[in-house]
Amino acid sequence: MFIKVRIPTPLQKLTLDKDIVECNAETIKDLVESLDKDYPGLKERICDENGKIRRFLNIYVNDEDIRFLDMDQTALKDGDEVSIIPAIAGG
Repeated sequence: MFIKVRIPTPLQKLTLDKDIVECNAETIKDLVESLDKDYPGLKERICDENGKIRRFLNIYVNDEDIRFLDMDQTALKDGDEVSIIPAIAGG
């Protein structure tokens, strides 16, 4: 099962400048672990010290915000596309 993951520009230095990577995962939590195994340092940028997704990151599965699904337990299926998007502040 392969999931396509869109990596935001600030994290691409950890993915060897790739903006899209693929991984095998059944949930968002698995996806973060898999990404960190292939690209060390990503998990600490995505998750806080308690292992929860950082508040300033939005993660979407096929254009659905995981905050309105099952957060890091959101199920993934083959061919899903996950986007990691830093929140933008301002006014």
